[in-house]
Amino acid sequence: MSSKPRLLLLAAGLAFACGAAAQDIKIGLVAALTGASAQSGEAITRGLAIAIDELNAKGGIMGRKVTLVRRDDESSPPKGLAAARELISNEKVAALFGGIDSPVSLAIIPVVNKEKMPFIGVWAAATNITKNGANPNYVFRVSAQDDLVDIKLVRYAMQTYGVKKPGLVLINNPWGESNEKGLKVAAEAAKIAIAGIEKIEPNDVDMTAQLTRLRNAGADALILVANAAPGAQMMKARERMGWKVPVVSHWGISGGRFDELVGPTAGDAHFVQTYSFFGNLNDAGKRVFTAMQTKYGIKTPADVLAPVGTANAYDAMHLVARAIEKARSTDGEAIRKAMYEIDDYAGLIKTYRKPFAPNDHEGLGPDDYIMVKFEGGKIVPVGK
Repeated sequence: MSSKPRLLLLAAGLAFACGAAAQDIKIGLVAALTGASAQSGEAITRGLAIAIDELNAKGGIMGRKVTLVRRDDESSPPKGLAAARELISNEKVAALFGGIDSPVSLAIIPVVNKEKMPFIGVWAAATNITKNGANPNYVFRVSAQDDLVDIKLVRYAMQTYGVKKPGLVLINNPWGESNEKGLKVAAEAAKIAIAGIEKIEPNDVDMTAQLTRLRNAGADALILVANAAPGAQMMKARERMGWKVPVVSHWGISGGRFDELVGPTAGDAHFVQTYSFFGNLNDAGKRVFTAMQTKYGIKTPADVLAPVGTANAYDAMHLVARAIEKARSTDGEAIRKAMYEIDDYAGLIKTYRKPFAPNDHEGLGPDDYIMVKFEGGKIVPVGK
């Protein structure tokens, strides 16, 4: 055979290989993969990876293999925004998943709505992530929403500790602002007063002054909204003061090394989650836990890193897969419309029944939240 036919055959083979690779459906993830909240990114990765393994074992989506492409946002909005742009423009992902940090997600939202890119939040809880004013809106969530979590936190504090005058300790960023609004509304609805509102910074190392003001104002509990590192500093300040006041927290503290940083009093903070691998598991729970044992060496439910990230991401990936199948397309607009057409799905957290609607992009509600704590370095349900 002459060299020319060989070159033509080689070119054809390369074209076929490239075409086959291009058939993969890419799913993007922008999350904290390093830094203080790295556990959150790893938990989300595990949930997505297990769901993708299941999808690929059954032939993928529309007969095409699904692959996960990750980028580290380092909990920085500018880095998260750059990562999202790169995944959309260069990697040509069909859908984009977000991580733990509300400020990062809020920075990404204008871009995904402009580019008609389905964006699915699986941790960040700021209310205006989904209620962002865009029409059409390409942002969905399988996670908690601050307004609803705030109702849960206030009710739990009242029912568990008889709280009548909680003090708020809020991270000084858009996530903290979102919860400040929600907690004020929740407290007013519950007919209780807020003792005071104190803001903390991500790098604060001494929060004694803030807690002293709240104690002097008569706070009978602390409601905490912060990620692991600043949350741990608040707990250490509380311990140094010898103040045994109850702590009820949003779930940011579960995405990093909170228990390690705090020490023995870490379990004093009760916080919200959407799922636990303890107790009687449904079929999806048994399947996912077995997969984690095989893939990640998990031995017991207590070994699961940040279970909320794993559970939310797992369910969200399967819901997106159903939307793509219904759309028979990876076009963003087609996927957005198909999200409203998803029928029943027996997921990990619950059985979803028409989980999304044009005026409701939240897949979960307050009845899907549970309360947990750290015990022996593990996250366990309260009462276990």
